[in-house]
Amino acid sequence: MRRPKSQTTEEKIKEFVIRNSKNGYYTRVSTLSYKFGISEARAWEIVGELLDEGMVESVHDERTGEMKLCETGKTYLILDLEFERKRQKSKEFKKAKKEQSKK
Repeated sequence: MRRPKSQTTEEKIKEFVIRNSKNGYYTRVSTLSYKFGISEARAWEIVGELLDEGMVESVHDERTGEMKLCETGKTYLILDLEFERKRQKSKEFKKAKKEQSKK
């Protein structure tokens, strides 16, 4: 019986970015080097290749300026999901603070 061919680091990163996108999250470029045990320079090389292929697209974090990746065509969907998560978190925080002040 043949063993399946092991994936390259590039393939693993591409699948990771696409999986995160399908789950409604961006992948920060800074996480790739330690998650996959590669140098930062190599991570940027791979990101460049993925962007050239057109499989992923990038946006920059408004606060930090850090590059974030997602599957092509998912940028605005994920932005909306991030906004909704932040709004929900804010509501929960305000609710907890209100309940705490009643005590």
